[in-house]
Amino acid sequence: MFPLKDNIPSSRPSYVNYLIIGVNLLVFFWELSLGVDLQKVAAVLGFVPARFLGLLAQGAAAWPTAVAPLFTSLFLHGGWLHLLGNLWFLYVFGDNVEDILGRGRYLAFYLGCGVGANFIYLMFAPVSTTPLIGASGAIAGVMGAYFALFPGARVLTLIPIVFIPIFLELPAYIFLGYWFLLQFIYATFSLGAVDSGTAAGGVAWWAHVGGFLVGILLLYPLAPLRAKTLLKQRRKRGAPEAGDQS
Repeated sequence: MFPLKDNIPSSRPSYVNYLIIGVNLLVFFWELSLGVDLQKVAAVLGFVPARFLGLLAQGAAAWPTAVAPLFTSLFLHGGWLHLLGNLWFLYVFGDNVEDILGRGRYLAFYLGCGVGANFIYLMFAPVSTTPLIGASGAIAGVMGAYFALFPGARVLTLIPIVFIPIFLELPAYIFLGYWFLLQFIYATFSLGAVDSGTAAGGVAWWAHVGGFLVGILLLYPLAPLRAKTLLKQRRKRGAPEAGDQS
């Protein structure tokens, strides 16, 4: 399933979301210019669990080197499909979350989700020497926040069946719930992999699962009063409804 658009308009331009998309694009063009050096750069700027734990054990002097990839890894991608898929999901779901959180909080939220996703991956793959790169964990956090804030929003969805495209308008809680369930199933079946949490295709499923859950958990402490009120009202009603932008 692929989201095309939702029916929740933003009340203001989502400048931070556009900035994040732009930075990811610029970094990717920089990656393309590296040629054969790209793998070396990914190994340094990507998040490597085994290296991270090793550097932490060396003491405080090594901590900056250990911590930096938690952030830099969020802006690296392994190819056009990886990049464009991530950025499209961010484009569809990120503007509404920024609209609720505000620009400064949204940036902190996005980075926090990405770092949190890396730590969840670390829990399942502490001995992995494979660099983890990509914005997927952070974007999964944005999707988790959208799931909590706008469960009843309508998402126009493309479902390709063989060569026949089918378009459906699904409630966000169904689209995102199904997406999360798939990530969890793939993550569970990947537990036997050498780098636990990844599949043969190199997808860090546990980072997706972790990012989604971190996004829901971070939403409440970072959200302004109107978002907290919105969440409380939904819990009292006990039923998914589309978000109210007022």
